[in-house]
Amino acid sequence: MSRSPERLTALALTFVLVAGLPVTAWADEEPTAGVEEIVAPVEDIVAEVESLDGAESESKRGEEVTVALTSDVLFALDKAVLTSGAKQRLRRVAERIRAESAGGQVRIEGHTDDQGSDAYNDALSLRRAQAVRQALQAALAGTGTTLLAKGFGESRPRVPNVVDGAPVEANRAKNRRVEIVFAAAR
Repeated sequence: MSRSPERLTALALTFVLVAGLPVTAWADEEPTAGVEEIVAPVEDIVAEVESLDGAESESKRGEEVTVALTSDVLFALDKAVLTSGAKQRLRRVAERIRAESAGGQVRIEGHTDDQGSDAYNDALSLRRAQAVRQALQAALAGTGTTLLAKGFGESRPRVPNVVDGAPVEANRAKNRRVEIVFAAAR
């Protein structure tokens, strides 16, 4: 933050006006009182970009990039077999990983909404993460990238499935997703 004389004068004048002190008493003098900076920590700035159709989003936290693809685009309802459209999207994601990744591990995390039992959703999210891992493995062959698949079921929703006691289908759709997480090259 700049500490120019003009800025200090403006801050002092604001203080005088708020405090109700007479301005004429020192209007031509330089402010002599110190001005303290208010410093607050900034935590977890996350930039997120979503595609126009809402089927894909990307967020970046530090060096970690997360590409989230909605399961509705990748899979048929209650299935873990990739659609042809999903394979095209995953090829584009693989190209991004090749171009932008620092290498090492790529996490593939499956998520579901709150429909069905926990056990069913855990298994479905794992099968979906494994299907995405298999597709990416072929596209990333020879890069030395390690792909790790894990299913989280409904335990990590992006948004609440139920709001004010009523289910919200748009939120459930956002929660049905597979996230591909990698470290960006510097």
